[in-house]
Amino acid sequence: MTESLTLRGVRPYDAAEPVDIIVNGGVITEIAPTGSVTPTGEVVDADGRWVGPGLWDAHVHFTQHVIRRRRLDLTGTRSADDVLEIVRRARAEGAPLTDGMLMGYGFRDGLWPVPASLAALEGAVSDIPVVLVSGDLHCGWMNRAAAKRLGVELDETGLLREGPWIGLLHSFDEAAHLPADAYAEAAAAAASRGVVGIVEYEKTDNAAEWSARTAGGLTSLRADIAVWPDALESAIADGHRTGEIVDEAGLITFGRLKVVVDGSLNTRTAWCWDPYPGMDPAHPHACGMESVPIPELRRLLERARGAGIEAAVHAIGDRANSDVLDTFEALGMKGVIEHAQLVREEDFPRFAQLGLIASVQPEHAMDDRDVADHHWAGRTGRAFAFGSLHRSGAVLRLGSDAPVAPLDPWISLSAATTRSRGERDAWHPEQRLDLDVALAASVRTSLAVGQPADLVLSDHDPYACDRDQLRNMPVAATLLGGRFTHRAL
Repeated sequence: MTESLTLRGVRPYDAAEPVDIIVNGGVITEIAPTGSVTPTGEVVDADGRWVGPGLWDAHVHFTQHVIRRRRLDLTGTRSADDVLEIVRRARAEGAPLTDGMLMGYGFRDGLWPVPASLAALEGAVSDIPVVLVSGDLHCGWMNRAAAKRLGVELDETGLLREGPWIGLLHSFDEAAHLPADAYAEAAAAAASRGVVGIVEYEKTDNAAEWSARTAGGLTSLRADIAVWPDALESAIADGHRTGEIVDEAGLITFGRLKVVVDGSLNTRTAWCWDPYPGMDPAHPHACGMESVPIPELRRLLERARGAGIEAAVHAIGDRANSDVLDTFEALGMKGVIEHAQLVREEDFPRFAQLGLIASVQPEHAMDDRDVADHHWAGRTGRAFAFGSLHRSGAVLRLGSDAPVAPLDPWISLSAATTRSRGERDAWHPEQRLDLDVALAASVRTSLAVGQPADLVLSDHDPYACDRDQLRNMPVAATLLGGRFTHRAL
């Protein structure tokens, strides 16, 4: 930790004149007009750049994010044929395999004109295992060689969804084949975008893995780490509680129990009150899927609460959100609802009434606007409804769900405040957030004496930026506890 540091000539977002910020022992000890205080320690001339609290990403799957960078990129595909062409080319060109498998990431089949099929994927590549991960992580498309290798049964689509797939996704041995510095590279990339902390929802032993990372020198991020239901009893036995520091570096905090109650929009498994278009209302999954039955959710939350562990519950469809809100209310328990993508009008006020945080991912609204217009037709005024949540009094947290969207809070801030991207008009502009609201939902500290010196210096004033300038904000420096984790001054 830097014992003392002076940032000279920085401009806080809410101030017109530059100031000097004095840092001692990782904490802000003085903020005063430039030149009015005696500098201490290293003096860094910010040359009038803008300063604000360091940024957080409130929803990350860090290992999946790291791995994504080494899978076939399917994010630009718009059809099964697009995907199959990339797979064929990769095989023909001898693309690297991971543990003997050809792995891809990023397809979204919610609007494909021709659905995925096992026969089509077999026709592209059949001699080696092929596993393609959907952009939302909620399903996989694989061939027979992969199914045999992984011990799963496939239907004619070749798709595996939700529970069986999620368990399989986290069993792949890709992490063992990553270069030793892969995690540090990803953390450095995040720091270069002003990120000082993440909320980690990877389905693994996060306490052990993150403690090992910080002990090994990865000290450029703070992390709040989750535990999943299958490891809850072990976490309780180990004495973990929400808010506990679990590593010697003091950067990793034990967070919440993560429970996934329903699926996703793109896979048409988000649990809704109304059937999906074209689905037989009598079909058991016409309205999506209940991944964890509500009685089991209640049991898990009661067990966690008794051990001092708070909860974060994934709920995307409006039926899932209603029932999760009911469960928190019945237990008199505070917590986080992750995603809250489709919410009934009468449920918006309940977030604030029950003291629940709505953790949302603004870039998902940009990625999913077309599939939402199709599958949630007539309901999109209350989809990705960040404005409605804020106006109802809900506390918001912004994140990416990386690798589903980029681990870059400036992208989230742009999407939240403009609801547009590229050449398209704003989608439901009434659901935009003011920038001050979006920034408050992206930080954990403030620019004040006594606060941790977790800071981001940007080349532009966020309040003077247009949509794309905000999205591509140049970051000059990031400090965590007074240490530079990114420095381009």
